[in-house]
Amino acid sequence: MKMEAGLKNKLKAFMSMNALVVFFYCILQTVGQVGGPLLVRIYFLHGGKRKWLSAWLLTAGFPCMFIPITISYFKSQAKNKATSSSSSSSRILVTPKLFGASAVLGSLLGIDGYLYTFGMSYLPVSVSSLLGSSQLAFTSVFAYFVVKHKFTHYSINSVVLMTFGSIVLGLNMNGDLPAGESNANYTLGFFMTIAGAALHGFLMPALEYTHKKAGVVLTFDLVLQVQFLIAVFATLFCTVPMIINHDFQAMPKEAAEFELGPIKYYVILALAAIILQCLIIGSIGLIFSSSSLFGGIVSSLLVPVQQIFAVIFLPESFSAEKWMALAMCLWGFASYFYGEYKVNQKKQSETSNGTVHEEV
Repeated sequence: MKMEAGLKNKLKAFMSMNALVVFFYCILQTVGQVGGPLLVRIYFLHGGKRKWLSAWLLTAGFPCMFIPITISYFKSQAKNKATSSSSSSSRILVTPKLFGASAVLGSLLGIDGYLYTFGMSYLPVSVSSLLGSSQLAFTSVFAYFVVKHKFTHYSINSVVLMTFGSIVLGLNMNGDLPAGESNANYTLGFFMTIAGAALHGFLMPALEYTHKKAGVVLTFDLVLQVQFLIAVFATLFCTVPMIINHDFQAMPKEAAEFELGPIKYYVILALAAIILQCLIIGSIGLIFSSSSLFGGIVSSLLVPVQQIFAVIFLPESFSAEKWMALAMCLWGFASYFYGEYKVNQKKQSETSNGTVHEEV
């Protein structure tokens, strides 16, 4: 019985810690997904025209990750000294296989960032976020084929509700054409955003597959290093076309012509880089600590939140259809969350029964 109680306590402690980590990543993704697109849209609304620059901002804030990586390093060093252990003297945890996978995934993330920001240059945030939410459907399909994710009726219900929410929002898209924007650019931005959603839907289960096939124990330090590498390769990928297009040389002129002034121009770019880095850390962290499908659910849940902030800070409307979509997204998330709770309860019950059987 003591062994059973000890196992239960360890299981509860692990689940509580994992829940805190998941919650932390959810906060980061919320900050990044809500604030990042608003800043990028403000950049385009007031005279910004560099699409590769806005895609570059998605991961250019990767130096911020030196802070948690450094803190984690010194904590590990202190722990090793306290236990007189030297087994973790090397803090480079990424294997050659993970390094190669990070390079590929980072490059794909760079392409994905360009597709999304191209759409944001022509579409209102309310429309681009709506189209971006279709990544949940792509994620669910790719998760089934790539990582063999098993669906429950709760998760299916969640996907259906959020998909219908997107359809309801789509009924009002004709009235969202920005003033002075051509139908051709609007249509091009529409399909580029759909393509970005499809690629993002593939990237999420691909990340999950990568950590499952890594061949090493998944730790918080390892996740940080993988996140860092993916962001570095995505930034390098976007830097090449920026150099070809002379984007860096054009920034001073663009800042001088920016409607809000040159100072606000650079402030907006800097804030966008930092906040979008929160999005990258949060979304990748959710996949490693939970699953790609859960990351897709959280991303879709935030779509109506994006629209509320767009109405507050940008000249965009929030119609009755959008309120209905918000209700559907909240209902879908609640369904998924309850399903995960039931699955965890079942796992605890099976673990407890298995322990009792062994002692008998």
